[in-house]
Formats: sequence, structure tokens, C-alpha cells
Amino acid sequence: MSVLDSVSLAILLGATLVMAGILSSLLALRFGAPLLLVFLGVGVFAGESGPGGLRFDDVRMTYLVGSAALALILFDGGLRTRFQSIKAVLAPSTVLATAGVLLTAVLTAPVAKYALDLDWTKALLVGAVVASTDAAAVFLLVHAQGLRLRPRVGATLEVESGTNDPFAVFLTLILVELLSVGQSTAAHVVLEFVREAAIGGLVGVIGGRLVVVALNRIALPQGLHAPFVTTAALVIFGVTQIGHASGFLAVYLAGIVIGNRPTRAHNSVVTFLDAATWLAQIVMFVLLGLLVSPQRLIPSILPALAVAFTLMIVARPAAVFLCLAPFRFKWREKTFIAWVGLRGAVAIFLASIPMLLSLPDAHVYFDVAFVVVVVSLLFQGWTLGFAARRLHVALPRTDRGPRRIELDLPGQLEQQLVGYAVRPNSLFLRRGLVPSWSKPTLVIRDEKILSASEADPVQKGDYLYLLAPPEKADALDRFFIDMPHAPAPDPHLLGDFVVPGDVTLGAVAEIYGINVPASGAQLTLADYFDIHLDHAPREGATLPLDSIVLVARNIGGGRVDVVGLRLPEDDEDAPIPEQARRGVFRRRAGKIWKALSEG
Repeated sequence: MSVLDSVSLAILLGATLVMAGILSSLLALRFGAPLLLVFLGVGVFAGESGPGGLRFDDVRMTYLVGSAALALILFDGGLRTRFQSIKAVLAPSTVLATAGVLLTAVLTAPVAKYALDLDWTKALLVGAVVASTDAAAVFLLVHAQGLRLRPRVGATLEVESGTNDPFAVFLTLILVELLSVGQSTAAHVVLEFVREAAIGGLVGVIGGRLVVVALNRIALPQGLHAPFVTTAALVIFGVTQIGHASGFLAVYLAGIVIGNRPTRAHNSVVTFLDAATWLAQIVMFVLLGLLVSPQRLIPSILPALAVAFTLMIVARPAAVFLCLAPFRFKWREKTFIAWVGLRGAVAIFLASIPMLLSLPDAHVYFDVAFVVVVVSLLFQGWTLGFAARRLHVALPRTDRGPRRIELDLPGQLEQQLVGYAVRPNSLFLRRGLVPSWSKPTLVIRDEKILSASEADPVQKGDYLYLLAPPEKADALDRFFIDMPHAPAPDPHLLGDFVVPGDVTLGAVAEIYGINVPASGAQLTLADYFDIHLDHAPREGATLPLDSIVLVARNIGGGRVDVVGLRLPEDDEDAPIPEQARRGVFRRRAGKIWKALSEG
């Protein structure tokens, strides 16, 4: 009976620790503290050296939980990644994820060698353990601080964080093997990397396609789709790892394949995985807190701090600026990417490998990882929002997404039913706008179900249900939030060929001599962007309008309030000199601004 009681006690204590971490996150959000640091503190508080007095030294359990948690985190990251949004940043992100990790480890190694009195191989292993960034930590803090990163910066960080973990794991395992066996060659390392990446990539793509086929063809009971996909991700990871290839790369690619194909219950899978990865992060940081020994940490605290600050101030920035030099990134963007190299669950997982194999000085890697994670979350995590705003790489979120209801429709995969409460200041109610790819279907008013035609016009307080593709459901949110007031932009700061977003298509057609459908002549340019974009409007977004291209030049209150006009190509039959053509467009744009200011 005592054995049974001890198991029950372990379940109770484990659940209590996780619950304490979740509840303490409310306090952390109020004061802006990085949430992951709170979970770390809960583990330290409950550990053997803290008031809780719990003895926990099961490194094998930490490695097991860490492997599963990291696999789910990477799979979730891939599932949310739209291939169209990352194509433009695939090259720089891949360079950062490979050469960037290696450079970071190499630049950190000298400080680790002399500060911790290690040989070069062990010092490089310290660098490898802390070299990769943590996608979950980065985007958890971005979301918690209410930031919306500019698309290029956000996509680069997203792809880098998702793909640098497999390379960091590979680099760590190669160094661990070198310390264990005692010798290796450069050719062996390169061949191992190519083999692991090739097999991992192949298994990931094939596994992702098989999951899509199974998900769409097997009639699973309602509610089992998300657990099926989650366990399938772990199966892909396990099979790849048993084959001595990169299981982490495999699950990330499998997530991308599944996330970019039409599947049943897509949004319920994403919601389930969001909760699963959140729980995985909590468990990982609580375990780290339980494993750490403050008494053992004291002698190495100063060398570990030296490694942490070298990593943040020297190694990561140098690696980012060198790797992104061939690509057209602004210095502000590179500075922000360098500063947002947060360390989190990945460092915990990698630091447990030498301890699991009982390597000499194994505790050193763990202690250094602990200090690096704490310092990274304190300094980089707490200043992430400040850095984003000062460097102008992010816009603050001024809106909170509406509550969205999603219902899968059996028998097909292309459409689902999406429902919203109609708010008084929503874009839908004020302008009657919905995207061209959605279709209002039914309305619930005063507990009565009405068709869209019976309920016309829709009123505030109604519940509107629309048919929409599952992958575009998020883009509907902006039509049903209460829109903030958009300040008037300053046209003098925006250059030539720009017009306000509230100009109608008919006015643009009349002045610029282009053709627009008569049914759309009363639409404003801002409406045109809202209807035809598959996502919330961003600066730089483009849409064709007859022979010209509209460019979103400024966003205010979630809508395009200044539109740039990209000039048409010269007509071969009647060529117009470039200067004359630009002068005509400039005068026409000026007419619109003048008419609005006088009106």
C-alpha cells in the first residue's frame, strides 16, 4: 500500500506544481514578467534546496519529457507555418539555423573555456547547448506583450527557431560522441549531418502526407482527430530517432506538410496542440527548477554569467549580422533578430544529455544552461516589447480577437462554418464587408435561426455564421472586432503616388483612366483590401486593379488608410516617357488629396 500511496502522492504533487505555475502566470502577466521564468521559479521553490524540499534527480525522466515536449513544440510550430509566408525568408532563416548556430557556439566557446576552466571540446559543447533559440519562448513573449511583428521579421524568427533546434541537437550529440569516443573526423561529421538531415526530411514529408490521408479518409469519432494527429507526430519522431536520424527535423516538416493541406478538424487540432505545447513548456521549466541545486550553482555563477552575457551581447549579434549580410535586411531588423535570441526549453533538453550519459563535468553544462535561460528571460524577455517598438519592427496590437466558433462540415474539406457575435463597431456592421471567399449562411437573433436573406440587415448582437475555408478562418476575425479610430496619416511623409484609403474605386478609375466593375465603384480602397486579402492588411501588401497595382502604404486601426499606386508598364503601341508618365500620376494623386482636404 505504501507504494500505491507514494504514486498517488507523486501525482498530487506534480499536478499541484503545474497548477501553481498556471495560476502564478496571471500575476506574471499583470507585472509583465516572462511567464517561463515564473514556472522555473515554481520548480526551484518546490525543489530540494527550496522551501518545498522535494528531492528530484531523475535525469532520464527529464530527457524523456524533454524529447516529447520539444517534438510537440516543433510540430506545433510547423503546423502553424504557412509556406507562402516563409518562402521569401527561407534562405536567410536556413543560414541562421545552421551557420548561425555554429558561429554562436564557436564564439561562445573561448569564454566558456577560460571562465569555466574546460578544454576546447567541452567549451564548444557548452556553446552548442545554449546556441539555439527557442521558438515557443519567443512567440509566447511576443503574444504576451501584445506585439505584432512585421511579416518579414516574424517569418524569419519563426523559421529560424523551428529549424535551428535540429541542428543544435545534432551538434550537441556529435560533441558528446567526441567526448565519449575520443576521436572523430570532419568528413564523418559532415556525412552524419547530411544523412540525418536527408532521412529526417524524407520521413517527415512522407509521414506528414500519410497523416493527411489518414485524417481525411478514416472516419474517426468526433474529438479524436486532435489526439490522433498529436500521437502521429510522436510516432514520426520516434521512428526517425530509432533510425538514427533527426526526429526533430522530421516532426517540424511533418507539421508544415499537414498545416498546408486541407484536413478535417484543422482548427480543433491547432487548439489542442496549443494547449499541449503550453503544458509541455510548463513541465519542462518546472523540471529544470527541481533539478537545479543552488548550492552547487554558487561556485560557477560568475563564469556562467560571463557565458550568458557573451552569448547575448557578442556571439548571437555577430552570428546574426554575418549570416544576414548577403540578404537585404535593415540594420534595425538585424538588431532585433539578434536581441530576440531567447533561450528556453531547448537548452534544458540539451543540457540533460551529458548528465544522462554521466559525462565528466556534466553538471557544468546544466548549471550554465540554467543561468543562461534565466538571464535570457530576464534581460531579453523583459525588454522584448521595448526593443521591438524602439527598432520599429513591430506594431502594438490594438485589438483583441473576437470569440470565434468553428464547425466542421462532414463530407467535404474545403469549407467550414465559422460564427461570430456581431459587435456594434465591427467592420462588418459599419461597412457590410466580408471577404470574397466567405459566404454568410445563417443568423441567430433572439434565439431564432434565420437565413442570411431573412435576417438582412444584420443587427448588433446577432450571431452570424459564414462558410469559409478552414485555413482562412483567422482572417475573418478582423471583420468582427470593434474597430479603433484610425488617426489621419500625414501624406507629406509618404512620397509620391499615394491616395487615402477612403477614396472609392470609382474615383480612382475616373482620374487614372482605368476600368473597374460598376458593382464595385462605390467600394473604398480600404474595403477593396479587406475583401480581397486572405489575411489582415499589412504594410506592403499588394492587389492588382486593372492596369495598376495598389500597395498598402500605411495601416491605421487595422485598415489600410494610405494606398500607394504602382505605375503600369508602358504601352508598347503608345510609349509614354517615364518623366511625363510620373508627372501625370503625381498631379492626379495631388488632385485627390486636394479634393479631400477642401471637401
